[in-house]
Amino acid sequence: MGGKMLLPSSALLLMAFVSVLLFFISSAAADALGRSLLEVNNAENSNSTTVVLAKERTLRKDPLNDLKYYTGGWNISNDHYIASVLYTGSPLFLVAAIWFVGFGLFLLLVSMYVCCCRRHRYGYSQFAYALSLILLSLFTISAIVGSIVLYTGQGKFHDSTSSTLDYVVGQADSTVNNLKDVSSYLTSAKKVGVDQVSLPQDVQNNIDNVNNLITSAANQLEEATNKNKDDIFHYLDAVGLILIVVAAVMLALALLGFLLSISGLQFLVYILVFVGWILVAITFILCGVFLVLHNMMGDTCVAMNDWVMNPTAHTALDKVIPCVDVNAAQETLSQSKDVTFQVVRLVNGIITNITNARNLPPPSVAPLISYNQSGPFVPLLCNPYNIDKTNRSCAAGEADLSNATQIWRSYVCQVSKNNICTTVGRLTPTLYDQMSSAVNVSYGLHHYGPFLTSLVDCTFVRDTFSAIHDDHCPDLERYSRFVYIGLAMVSAAVMLSLILWVLYARERRHRKYTKLVDATSGPNSFESKGPQ
Repeated sequence: MGGKMLLPSSALLLMAFVSVLLFFISSAAADALGRSLLEVNNAENSNSTTVVLAKERTLRKDPLNDLKYYTGGWNISNDHYIASVLYTGSPLFLVAAIWFVGFGLFLLLVSMYVCCCRRHRYGYSQFAYALSLILLSLFTISAIVGSIVLYTGQGKFHDSTSSTLDYVVGQADSTVNNLKDVSSYLTSAKKVGVDQVSLPQDVQNNIDNVNNLITSAANQLEEATNKNKDDIFHYLDAVGLILIVVAAVMLALALLGFLLSISGLQFLVYILVFVGWILVAITFILCGVFLVLHNMMGDTCVAMNDWVMNPTAHTALDKVIPCVDVNAAQETLSQSKDVTFQVVRLVNGIITNITNARNLPPPSVAPLISYNQSGPFVPLLCNPYNIDKTNRSCAAGEADLSNATQIWRSYVCQVSKNNICTTVGRLTPTLYDQMSSAVNVSYGLHHYGPFLTSLVDCTFVRDTFSAIHDDHCPDLERYSRFVYIGLAMVSAAVMLSLILWVLYARERRHRKYTKLVDATSGPNSFESKGPQ
């Protein structure tokens, strides 16, 4: 009971591995960042078109709609899609039902015949005996081959699924780390102050708002990733164990049945037939479940590719992965650009007006710069953006964000207890540390700005889907096919073997009795009481 309940649950989880972890990549990060900046989503964009995902692949009969063809495409929230894909396993479910009922009746009739018809006319056919033995041997070999295919397929299926999940988890972990880095830079930005000059209050307020959202998104994503990762790997391991047990049990059943049949242990053969009758039905059901899983995985892979190829269209994936539109993405990037621009301007203002001051300052600012600075001028910091937030190239002599702190180190002077330069230099150690902190914040926001945008507009998720489709989906589909083919082979082979166990036992009993009669009563003495 536990195994039968476990497999469908794991099948659904494995089918939806993208919609489990990647849901949190986008909804925790993109939703938190993007929707807070601009309350607009794809459903409100009248210029977008609607694309049916995996339309041709999902064209199947729908049992919820009088077996008419389902045309809604991949949509795990649609009952008709779920019903149509489950219907693909119906032939194997039907075979399991027919086998269970039909062979059960056959066993009942055989039992009644053996118990009630004690006296009957006995005959023996060498052809029937030889044919049943040959067929029994062939079907036993087929069961062995099917078990090998099943065992090999489940191993490769487990490895390919684990590899896919590891990739998705790695993407989620990378996202969490990047979000935490951004949060760290934003926290540092709040503390940016150079010689008592800090960022404007409105910029600090924006930093607080965005930082809170990013921190919340990172925490939610990390928690959800760890939880779902453990759950999915638990179910995946359980599926692998179930398939290994099925392969081993069916192989042992086929070999043991063959050995008992040729050994003439009729009573044990009948016990094994009864056990095999139930196991074959269960194996056919598992085969149907994996056929459904195979089709779901194939649908999901095609749907992901269709979604990637139609970045502005409305699709069923919008319900699973809520991505805001380009305007929201640009607003997010604009916030990071604004903070970067303001911080660089603050630092350059200090360099221009204080550090590189040529003349004595007016009395109102004298306390800010009276530290006896001298020597070559400190290079200005390169601002990567213009005032309109367009990209800007560095001018000659400007220090780039990536190496400004190393360049400025040579302009640091030694200071007295009163923080007055006692050697040549234009930066006190304290001022250098403050400017370095500001540079680190600007560099971090500039570096991670495109990353934030890729989360909000789902570029990151689309790249992940594209990698899964190209690198992982072929193996997932190939080895899930191996599993259900192996299950079908071993089920059919053992099913036919069970029938032949009964028939061969009958022919063997007839052959033994016929030889006994021939030896005691002559070749023409053929009518007697059959063996008990």
